[in-house]
Amino acid sequence: MQWSLNEIRKRETINFDEVLDLEKNLKERYPEVISLTPVHVVGTVSYEDGLYLLDYQADYTLSLPSTRSLEQVNLVNDIPVNETFVTEDYLKEEKNLLEDENVLVLERDAISLDESVADNIILEIPLRVLTPAEEENDNLPSGNDWEILSEEDYALKQEEKESEKKSPFASLDGLFD
Repeated sequence: MQWSLNEIRKRETINFDEVLDLEKNLKERYPEVISLTPVHVVGTVSYEDGLYLLDYQADYTLSLPSTRSLEQVNLVNDIPVNETFVTEDYLKEEKNLLEDENVLVLERDAISLDESVADNIILEIPLRVLTPAEEENDNLPSGNDWEILSEEDYALKQEEKESEKKSPFASLDGLFD
């Protein structure tokens, strides 16, 4: 779904309540996505003093692999989005808007809801995805001669190594290797 800038200026405020199927688009852009339910989006797009305002609430369930075990994890999200768009011509007149990080410059004469929702879903994907069991359990994977350490465990091991080096015989370590 998209609106032309002329349509937005004429109507000033457009309300919408849509269900978007963005699964294919999202999988192409972010291959780790296992599945995405249809996204329910409710909001408004409006025009005010040269600014195009897009405000909406997006509800969806995103399935991703666990970053620890690769098991499927379903993340239920409800994200509020407030975006402000300007044309390049308006930006030339209002140079102070360049300093505002929340202003997006339009590349064409339309605002695409699908593109905005997909971008914001990708931005909301967490770096660490764990199943409920993995969140409760602090045991990290390990194997023969290797283990994954948390930052806290790593810091403790580094402190132990430092304290061992302070012994009077630390300088002899590795002498017969």
